[in-house]
Amino acid sequence: MESFIQQILEKHQSQPPRLLMMLRDIQAHYQHIPSDAIEHLTQALAISKSQISGVIEFYSFLSTEPRGRYDIYLSNSITDLMLGKEKLADYFCEQLQTPLGSVRADKIVSIANTSCTGLCDQGPAALVNGYAIGQLDKARIDKIVTLINHAVPVSDWDADLFVVADNIHKADLLLSDKIVAGSALQTAAQRGFLETLSEIEKSGLRGRGGAGYTTAWKWHLCYEGSEEESFCDISVHKQPQRYVVCNADEGEPGTFKDRILLNSYADDLIEGMTLCAAIIKANQGFIYLRAEYLHLYEKLQATLAARRGAGLLGENILGLGFSFDIEIRLGLGAYICGEESALIESLEGKMGIPRNRPPYPVTCGYLNKPTVVNNVETFVAAAHIALKGGDWFASFGTEKSKGTKILSISGDCARPGIYEYPFGVSVQQILTDCGAKDVLGIQVGGPSGTFISNQEFERKIAFEDLATGGSFIVFNNSRSIFDIVQNFTHFFAHESCGFCTPCRVGTSLMKNQYDKIHSGHGSTGDVRELQEIATLIKATSHCGLGQTAAQPILTTLERYPELYNAKLKQISFEPGFDLDGSLAIARKLSGRDDSNAHLAQVEEE
Repeated sequence: MESFIQQILEKHQSQPPRLLMMLRDIQAHYQHIPSDAIEHLTQALAISKSQISGVIEFYSFLSTEPRGRYDIYLSNSITDLMLGKEKLADYFCEQLQTPLGSVRADKIVSIANTSCTGLCDQGPAALVNGYAIGQLDKARIDKIVTLINHAVPVSDWDADLFVVADNIHKADLLLSDKIVAGSALQTAAQRGFLETLSEIEKSGLRGRGGAGYTTAWKWHLCYEGSEEESFCDISVHKQPQRYVVCNADEGEPGTFKDRILLNSYADDLIEGMTLCAAIIKANQGFIYLRAEYLHLYEKLQATLAARRGAGLLGENILGLGFSFDIEIRLGLGAYICGEESALIESLEGKMGIPRNRPPYPVTCGYLNKPTVVNNVETFVAAAHIALKGGDWFASFGTEKSKGTKILSISGDCARPGIYEYPFGVSVQQILTDCGAKDVLGIQVGGPSGTFISNQEFERKIAFEDLATGGSFIVFNNSRSIFDIVQNFTHFFAHESCGFCTPCRVGTSLMKNQYDKIHSGHGSTGDVRELQEIATLIKATSHCGLGQTAAQPILTTLERYPELYNAKLKQISFEPGFDLDGSLAIARKLSGRDDSNAHLAQVEEE
């Protein structure tokens, strides 16, 4: 073991920020993290044993207990469940003779659930030793079981098992026209990099990860600094080292559009990151790639190598006098690392616990240095703007939402996949395009977003109406609101990082309370208690996960009070129970505007 750990340390240059990559390699080799390996790392990296153990316990894909030589994770996302995942899981476990959530006695195979694999458009899906397999059915399961029983290494399995399609059904500004490698950089250099930043400002580009922060202003703050510098130990101007980070950790169930961009538009992404580096004067970048996208890792590495060979990465890029390179860091299964400060903590080899803010990453990010963190789609859009100009981009969309939005559409529709629309497109138009019929409702923006009913199809995808990082899950009238919300509520309870008590305890209480209602043993008092828990979590949680964990409950209670009433154990409301007041609380907590006409109709009903 000592020899192997030494190889790992040399591979990762004994850098503590690369701890997660070291642990990933050790896990892959031993099927767990042995205690002796922790001891070796403790001594070599001068990190406490408790810190390393804490990191191992934090990430879902690390374990101190041996996993199977074939380690299988089944996606438990709502879209997989809608495609019959539970029956397939029973069949899989029966064929493997291994109960779900356990390791077989011979240590050959282990099987468990995971939250989402990013294959919502081609589920049911699984990960085998980290590699994604979609479109599971009994025939594919039989094939996998045969390969395992014959001890065939995963690297020798048939390639057709691992095919992941892009499923692009509608392309617009970004998807219809790939950038010629280097062309956006050359255009930006001819125009001037600061002038190109002005073009990005003119374009109105806002972050595509969900928060919608103005991209040009974020880059400007990273380069120029701000009043927040006083919160940081490092002065921006005295320490010019800056970083560019791509957040490719799209863990929101129902979101998979970055997967397509990483697979087929990686040059556009890297061009956008390099453009940002030239503007803010950074020389190092990172792509934080979610663990479930391991199948994209080697392809991305090849793209980086090709760009280095073409003079588009590395020293003196295109002879323009600046140097910049990119390293890929893989996550290890933690939804919370999609939050930018938690992602930075993970990049530094720590537990992905969100930081207190201020300071913000633009002044005090990776290794306490100024850092730009943007979503994959944002960097792709920036590269296109550099090439074609701000006015071109701003001519699409709405007044407050410029350009286009790439949507990941899944669920009950004939054509799940990727659709790109100018902002301002109506929900009805999207449903028509993807072939959705008899629709009950739609989860927009993933579990942390908004559930809209079939009375709201006139609403628009835009920051000023329905903002979304890209998730768009369709549910028809055969689905149960309670099954959907239960899945989302369990998701938040599982993915809470556990740092703050309101979220750690509150999401668990909320899950248990909702399970009681779902099982038919709830009362109106349980609904009232749910609202009290939601109020507490939303107001006092450390980060956005806790602050949005109650959204599935609040947004469905607001729209379907009659369904909740019918589900309750008591036929009539308890004395003193105020339904109108309950709805008002739900609207307030879910961030809804009382001016929407459909609310009056819901309350009347």
